[in-house]
Amino acid sequence: MSRTVAIVTMGCARNEVDSEELAGRLAADGWTLVSDVEEAEVAVVNTCGFIESAKKDSIDALLEANSLKGHGTTRAVVAVGCMAERYGQELAKALPEADGILGFDDYQDISARLQSIVSGNAHTPHVPRDRRSLLPIAPADRPAARDEAYASSLGAGGSLFRKRLGQAPWAPLKIASGCDRRCSFCAIPYFRGSFISRKPTEIIEEGRWLAQNGVSELFLVSENTTSYGKDLGDLKLMEKILPEFAAIEGVERVRLSYLQPAEMRPSLLQAMIESEKVAPYFDLSFQHTSPTVLRRMRRFGDSEKFLHLINQIRALSPEAGIRSNFIVGFPGETQEDFDDLANFISAAKLDAIGIFGYSDEDNTEALDLSNKVDEDLIKSRVESLSSLADEMVSQRAAARIGETVRVLIEDSELQEGRAAHQGPEVDGTTSFIDTNFKVGQYIDAVIIDSMGADLVARQL
Repeated sequence: MSRTVAIVTMGCARNEVDSEELAGRLAADGWTLVSDVEEAEVAVVNTCGFIESAKKDSIDALLEANSLKGHGTTRAVVAVGCMAERYGQELAKALPEADGILGFDDYQDISARLQSIVSGNAHTPHVPRDRRSLLPIAPADRPAARDEAYASSLGAGGSLFRKRLGQAPWAPLKIASGCDRRCSFCAIPYFRGSFISRKPTEIIEEGRWLAQNGVSELFLVSENTTSYGKDLGDLKLMEKILPEFAAIEGVERVRLSYLQPAEMRPSLLQAMIESEKVAPYFDLSFQHTSPTVLRRMRRFGDSEKFLHLINQIRALSPEAGIRSNFIVGFPGETQEDFDDLANFISAAKLDAIGIFGYSDEDNTEALDLSNKVDEDLIKSRVESLSSLADEMVSQRAAARIGETVRVLIEDSELQEGRAAHQGPEVDGTTSFIDTNFKVGQYIDAVIIDSMGADLVARQL
């Protein structure tokens, strides 16, 4: 019997791809996908488990869906995604409102799992494990095991198992999963596993499928895009396949996400700038600038090295967009460390900045570090740095007045879209006045005004 299901996605663009893969599997097995949770027999919440605020948002979404049970169509609420994988049985005990907590290993049989739950059968949640143990430590030893590991954790990928859940003219395209880095504040490698690159043929095929389904901007996503290809025996594989994305019929723009500064090599920088249709957009994960704090984070670099990288990018592409995120209040952060970060933000002239206060996370090295910063001081520093970041981003936007841009229209009512230097959902936007552009159009324009991080343009 056909059943209805709604998928609610929390968190990052990588989760959006997972949701569409789950949607594809469910649709192929006869489920009817609906966008409104109130019209669904089963509400599937794809949770985020990265930081405390994201986990709270995911729990709120589960509770909101649960409140619909008994008042209409909704019969079951199921949690999937990172938080469900990360906590398993613990989450099931803490959140009895959820009818099922499904881990990544349940994705291949998602239809059967949901059918069983909606029929009233109890599902035994998994006991979380360190997913890095699924693959050999050395990337070169992974090819023999990678296909099975990828399939068990995320589904086989590719258009065969993907169904679009929206009509936006851009879409995330997952090029890899997992991470080999050991940042002391991050638990992603623990519950996502070791780094696994998808084969170029799979990614290009899915890119073609997306283009055939109304997508003109491909947003390449992973936990660490600069590592792509290392487990396939070619660390410069991304440089080689970028032209293949640009050659896909219907694709007008290709964008890379989540670049590790310590892994930014000259060949990749050059390829991103020179490849046709690749947006000059650099999503660089700096996290901090104090060398002392960065070493405690198990990361590399400092203000001088980061500014040098930024100068290299702007020497090649003066109008390039550069964004980053920063963690404030990491254990051991002194006032001098904080001032170093503030000075960097003043000097870097970034286009978009995310500021996050440190919070302890399970299964991370930082959880046991000494010299924890007082929560009130973290809050104060976050507020101070966020205010500075807003000011600097506004200045950077204002400096773009007079620039020529190419804008992808995403909202016909607001006449709003994004230029090449603006990433989807997390960066600023570019809007027009007294125009009637349609979603999906690319408009050549000149910037005439700015409002905070957002720009106003006039068609050329």
